[in-house]
Amino acid sequence: MKTIEIIGYRRANLGKNDAQKVREEGHVPCVLYGGDKQVHFHSPVILFRDLVYTNEAHFVHLNIEGEECQAIMQEVQFHPVSEIILHVDFLRISEDRKIKMQIPVRLVGQPKGVEKGGLLVRKRAALKVSALPKDMPDHIDIDCSDLDFHHAIKVSDMKIANLEFLDPKQAAIASVEVPRAAKLVEETAAATPAEGAAAAGAAPAAAGAAPAAADAKKAEAPKKDEKKK
Repeated sequence: MKTIEIIGYRRANLGKNDAQKVREEGHVPCVLYGGDKQVHFHSPVILFRDLVYTNEAHFVHLNIEGEECQAIMQEVQFHPVSEIILHVDFLRISEDRKIKMQIPVRLVGQPKGVEKGGLLVRKRAALKVSALPKDMPDHIDIDCSDLDFHHAIKVSDMKIANLEFLDPKQAAIASVEVPRAAKLVEETAAATPAEGAAAAGAAPAAAGAAPAAADAKKAEAPKKDEKKK
């Protein structure tokens, strides 16, 4: 896995007001966990571009005023409207201890169902895994070539050496589904015979109504003649 360097500066003051001031200066408030004590610092927001806005996972080499360590980004918080990075948590790591990370998923191959007109749907963009740092991949390729209509690749199907998958075993990662337009055509075709049968059944009744009306008029005619007599 690739490593990105983040340079940080210790925060002298903590609190919401100080954090807001740090953001206004173009920096991101951060916390490093995993050591003897938490380390509060801030880093230029531009350094997070290749770490946050990417489809690959990375290790982080932190350099906080000369103190260096290896870490991973554990959590990132965004503003709900502007999506500006508000806060980042890092976790210190060591080579002999397993870590947990969200690893992005890449779907590769042309599914059988897609060749028949189906649609490949991604159910999960990343998978949570546990492994030693040396075994942690920057992404996971999933071969969808054998995926057919209404079939899915699940977490239980994943088998990669030295990786433990932590998501629910029955959770779907990708599936091939019938496109919405095709579903509408199928539903319309299924409904048409029933509608035709209903219309056919109504026609004889309507046709039989005319003779009945005519017979009723003939029955009333003699009564009118009797009154004239």
